[in-house]
Amino acid sequence: MEGLSQIERDCVAHATAEEMLQQVEAWSAINSGSRNLDGLASVAYLLTEAFAELPGELRMLEPAPVDAIDSAGKPYQVAHGRNLHLTVRPGAPVQLLFTGHMDTVFGVDHPFQSLNWLEPGKVLNGPGVADMKGGIAVMLAALKAVEASPIAAQLGYEVVINSDEEVGSLGSASLIAEAAKGKRAALTYEPSALPDGTLAGARPGSGNFSFTFTGRSAHAGRNPEDGRNALVAAADLALRLKKGVGPRLSINPAKIDGGSPNNVVPDLAILRVNLRPATLDDQARAQGLIDDAAATVAAEHDVQIHVHGHFARPPKPITPETEALFAMVQKAGADLGQSIGWKPTGGVCDGNNIAACGVPVIDTMGVRGGSIHSMEEYLIVESLAERAALSALTILRLAEGA
Repeated sequence: MEGLSQIERDCVAHATAEEMLQQVEAWSAINSGSRNLDGLASVAYLLTEAFAELPGELRMLEPAPVDAIDSAGKPYQVAHGRNLHLTVRPGAPVQLLFTGHMDTVFGVDHPFQSLNWLEPGKVLNGPGVADMKGGIAVMLAALKAVEASPIAAQLGYEVVINSDEEVGSLGSASLIAEAAKGKRAALTYEPSALPDGTLAGARPGSGNFSFTFTGRSAHAGRNPEDGRNALVAAADLALRLKKGVGPRLSINPAKIDGGSPNNVVPDLAILRVNLRPATLDDQARAQGLIDDAAATVAAEHDVQIHVHGHFARPPKPITPETEALFAMVQKAGADLGQSIGWKPTGGVCDGNNIAACGVPVIDTMGVRGGSIHSMEEYLIVESLAERAALSALTILRLAEGA
């Protein structure tokens, strides 16, 4: 830290002094699975108390309407929790965006509900400790440290902590897109790509689709030729889509709902598929594959096919602006004695959506840890201070116009 200015030293010291572990323990002790609206509301209350220590306008915003297709092929509304939104100094010369999520993948009936020390004081196991209650604590500590700096007046920012990231951010995507407008850069607080602190680079996109097949029922023994088998058509489409898999496009036909008793030609089936294209060109190819295959299957099987879904997470490429932002984070890490690398990853997050708005983003500024989305999820406690220092210094330098 010898190369830091006194302002930078003070900012880093402030960030690392925050009591982040106690926050993580309190927030992670409450189940906030994406569909647990009561749990999300409880965590949101604690987060609003914590983020109220920052200046600006703090609001809890209702999600956008979201619909899905049920097992009977009918659309229905999906309820989501409210989203935290903070706006600070919107007229300042430098505008940044900070995002995180309060939800986890662990539902209210999941067996993983409690915290456990794997190494006392060093490694904490628990739902959401790394993904991403720890990241939210890091974000808040860094912002509080910057607010205590004389540079703060130069910086304006928005904070979005959504309630549905783990299920695709369908209710908060429009909020994130609006908050990204006019921002010089964005930091998102997913855990590091690797336990050593490596950041995520390029990410593929992701699209979830439900194909509803409407055929014609008939007696399976007396007149099967009069039927139009929706289940067979769904299976045919699944196989056709799977043939489109390549080095830059993964396709996972995941589930078929519907069917009928054995003596009835089924007239309803719903096929669920996830597609992950590496680039926007691959996304266009995937969409073309969907359109062509669905049209062919509908014609060959004489069924109707309704397609529901879209690519909610566009691919996140590495642009020159992103490379410059990464270089700044890497330099801040070096000045703090932290070695920061990055690598492509197969996962998706809100960083995909931010990048699609043309804003350079580093989306793994959260804690070091691992085994996320499993009962073995863990947080390396010393990384709270490490990452708070890294964020604080990066934000400070962005505010200074670096």
